[in-house]
Amino acid sequence: MLHIDGGQKSGSGTIVRYAVGLAALLGRDLELVNIRAKRAKPGLRPQHLAAIRAVADLCGGQVEGAKVGASRIVFSPKRPVSGGHFQWDIGTSGSTTMLAFTLLTAGCFAGKPLTCRVTGGLFQDFAPSLYHMQYALLPVLRRMGVRAELTMVRPGYVPRGGGIIELTVSPVEGKLSPLHLPQQGAITGIEGIALSSHLKERKVSDRMAEECRRTLTAAGYDAAIRSVYDDTALQAGAALAVFAHTSTGCIIGADGAGALGRTSEAIGRAVAQRLVEDIAAGATVDRFLADQLVFFAALAPGASLYRMPRPTEHVETNLWLVETILGVRTRVGEDLTVEIEGVGFPRQTPTS
Repeated sequence: MLHIDGGQKSGSGTIVRYAVGLAALLGRDLELVNIRAKRAKPGLRPQHLAAIRAVADLCGGQVEGAKVGASRIVFSPKRPVSGGHFQWDIGTSGSTTMLAFTLLTAGCFAGKPLTCRVTGGLFQDFAPSLYHMQYALLPVLRRMGVRAELTMVRPGYVPRGGGIIELTVSPVEGKLSPLHLPQQGAITGIEGIALSSHLKERKVSDRMAEECRRTLTAAGYDAAIRSVYDDTALQAGAALAVFAHTSTGCIIGADGAGALGRTSEAIGRAVAQRLVEDIAAGATVDRFLADQLVFFAALAPGASLYRMPRPTEHVETNLWLVETILGVRTRVGEDLTVEIEGVGFPRQTPTS
């Protein structure tokens, strides 16, 4: 049995989601203790519980202690990870993209394709947005052999949630390929999306886009940002995401969500500034990709390499987790180059 202390490193829900996902792939029982010990509200939250139950559905798993507020669970996969058609509702504005990421990692190695619909939040602070997953993460992962599509059915914001995404994952053909992104290269273009729901009269999308463009122009970059107005969400809300493409095939993204008291202009400036910071650091991935790619690099065969813009507790946590569970070797250089020697995990045998 795997034993993981959820209070180590970041002490966050990241450990919960990814430890359960890796345990399912390995077919090993997992005891997870001190769940989210370093958070203001420790223990499982609804979005973490949804991720555990979703992974359990993929492997016929059993879970002991799975309830909101729990500080310990025992997860027991009962068969190899398989695909199928599923629907999950987080029940709050908890991040659908975080759940989708967990499912993506497992679905890549499933015995058959996975199609799912997830309801919850799509755009909020402290979680990558749907747009980041669509336009940064998935394009980079396709270079590694990941075959997945993600679509937005309806936006969802804090506090009501109600957003809907659909994820389709086809298993890899054999194994993933390692990722090699040593140099940033020149910026060849920047594009983005400014989305708002029930806020057209206030021109929120246009204002976010204009301020973001103005800030990027001052830094020496041109950007094409598309304004989108939506009236299907359960509440008013806004989100902005921009992505820089480079001559060496890198994608560097930045995004932000609306909140009470946060102006459209403040969102536009903050997103542009984060993008400029990550580009100026010479990074080959952005601050979110830096930790998200750890799991795929660890599961691919051979050496993967990329340069992150700054060290974060999420990168440190994810490297610790794959070292602990998969036994991979990792290294972070003085220039913030991340090197991971992956295990070459194969897809699961298809089940009937």
